[in-house]
Amino acid sequence: MQIEQQQAARVVDSVQRGIALDAALAAVDDGSPLRGRALVQELAYGTLRHWGTLDALARHLAVKPVSEPLLHALVSVALYQLDHTRAPAFAVVDRAVEAAAGLSRPAAKRWVNALLRRYLREKGALAATVRRDPVARWSYPRWWIARVKADFPAEWESILEAGNARPPLTLRVNDRVATRPDLIAKFLEQAITCMPAGESALIVDPPRSVVELPGYAEGAFSVQDLGAQLAAPLLDVSEGMCVLDACAAPGGKTAHLLELADVSLTAVDRDAGRLGRLSANLQRLQLGDRNVRVVHGDARDPSKWWDARPFERILADVPCSSSGVVRRHPDGKWLRRPGDIAAFVRDQDRILGALWPLLAHDGKLLYATCSVFKAENEARIVDFLARHPDALRETITFPLDAVHIGGQLLPSSSAAVHNQDGFFYALLRKA
Repeated sequence: MQIEQQQAARVVDSVQRGIALDAALAAVDDGSPLRGRALVQELAYGTLRHWGTLDALARHLAVKPVSEPLLHALVSVALYQLDHTRAPAFAVVDRAVEAAAGLSRPAAKRWVNALLRRYLREKGALAATVRRDPVARWSYPRWWIARVKADFPAEWESILEAGNARPPLTLRVNDRVATRPDLIAKFLEQAITCMPAGESALIVDPPRSVVELPGYAEGAFSVQDLGAQLAAPLLDVSEGMCVLDACAAPGGKTAHLLELADVSLTAVDRDAGRLGRLSANLQRLQLGDRNVRVVHGDARDPSKWWDARPFERILADVPCSSSGVVRRHPDGKWLRRPGDIAAFVRDQDRILGALWPLLAHDGKLLYATCSVFKAENEARIVDFLARHPDALRETITFPLDAVHIGGQLLPSSSAAVHNQDGFFYALLRKA
């Protein structure tokens, strides 16, 4: 365990220095067995989900400012284990003490031991003390809390709490390759517990490596949140339509559109590396031979890649703060800055404005984000409609058990029937 604690501490410290979680995890991957990597990921993700609380506790326990960020991260990782996992307390403390020597110097062992044992003795009082501060209480930056509170005066607490929950492993069954009942039967044959959800989804509980699930190699399913699975059906595509998926990579919604109907689809993204993942996903899902054109291009400047043929449907899944999916990407809470939102808004407006002329008359454009910030969502649509009299907003109908306010899907608690991330959708039709 101590090696995994050390690696997780390095990952957490890297994120605090501005490195994305995926890149930080890749940097410490030493080729150890899958179980070890899984534990490092669990510790890093969990610590970052609850970083506001754990950081405050570690600082309070240390009394004096900690001069070694790696040791501070290690104590935070151990506190996460003590509060949120079933690992025996004595094992967590003993391994963390040994890990301290590997990250710093032998003398650090006594310091880490003293902090963690004090925490075990005074746990209740310490937690009550630090949670008086909103950042420690909610584990979000202060500006983030203020924005959500202002946008959702009645729901802000539940939104923040949902973002700190463990996300489910949700699959979307590829109906062109398998049926949901058949896939459930294959899972049960291997003692894999799952339950149906939504129109064509399965939730695997407990989560496990998807590449080991039956049907993965054959393309029987994709990993996709229940909220994200609503995007493609909202566009109401039918055979032969000319469809654009702008900002398409890594291709979850692209694949869903191709699974729903035989359309002529153009998938555009400005990130060449992510486009490679999109193409690989389409091949695995047995969709590579469909009428799909994958284009390395910028949705803000269609003149570089558009052939002047109007699209009957456009999916504009625009870059955003990802504030609605932080339970899956907890580093986002700590990497984002307040000024980032204005930059996203500028890009969102540019993309909407650039794509609208590409839409055929009576065609539909679905604006989508994985954000809960109104500045990126409702405010963008209200502003766009005011500037485009030929744009009409269509009524969206969500599943009955999907909690939402207008086009905003609210992030779910773990107990929700429709366990979803926080997506926003607005469907526009060109008059």
